[in-house]
Amino acid sequence: MEKKIGKFLYWTPRILSIIFILSLLLLSLDVFAEGLSFWETALGLFMHNIPALVLLIALLISWKYEIVGGIVFILAGIFYIAWLLMTAITTSFEWYYLLWAIQVSGIAFFIGILFLVNWFKKKK
Repeated sequence: MEKKIGKFLYWTPRILSIIFILSLLLLSLDVFAEGLSFWETALGLFMHNIPALVLLIALLISWKYEIVGGIVFILAGIFYIAWLLMTAITTSFEWYYLLWAIQVSGIAFFIGILFLVNWFKKKK
């Protein structure tokens, strides 16, 4: 039973990270609806995908060092909430910002916590 829990704690944050990063990549495809030129679209895709690329690099590092994944994913969730708050302050607050915060930051927090739990378990 202990071995099953260990495998679960090892693979769950990694698989969830891959799914999360892929969903962030899919969200960036809205840049095609803006009717931009090729180079503007390429720049827009790059700018939209910077968070996903950072998380992908963090995932690659945290495959071996779980603490990196724990810290980076939790910081990503905090950063996204801060970005939403700045957006709400500069424009106006919209109720769906709360849903965005729960969906994006909540998943990032969950993945980060799973990485940290696995790191603590390996440390013992």
